[in-house]
Amino acid sequence: MNSLKNKVQLVGHLGNDPEIKTFEGGRKLANFTIATNDHYKNEKGEKVEETQWHKVVAWGKTAEIIEKYVTKGKEIAVEGKLTHRSYDDKNGEKRYITEVVISEVLLLGK
Repeated sequence: MNSLKNKVQLVGHLGNDPEIKTFEGGRKLANFTIATNDHYKNEKGEKVEETQWHKVVAWGKTAEIIEKYVTKGKEIAVEGKLTHRSYDDKNGEKRYITEVVISEVLLLGK
């Protein structure tokens, strides 16, 4: 059960093209969002679709793969861990971010 600690797997479509940053030494960072859809029937029996957006981050070789092959609308599967962080914005207010830091990506679709 140790391998199940803090593990996230998502399959969805990118909302925008990934934002790629290159740091000194050539290490890359990819930031993007993935939309996942859930379907259920409400009390009237009508089909309802609910979309959730997930902030995703990739580093190194995984970011390089994303930079080369992934664009807005592309369906991908990712696996990683859930992280939380905070920062102070330009007005001095504390902001909180929850994101998935991925370790693996699988390109799906066409």
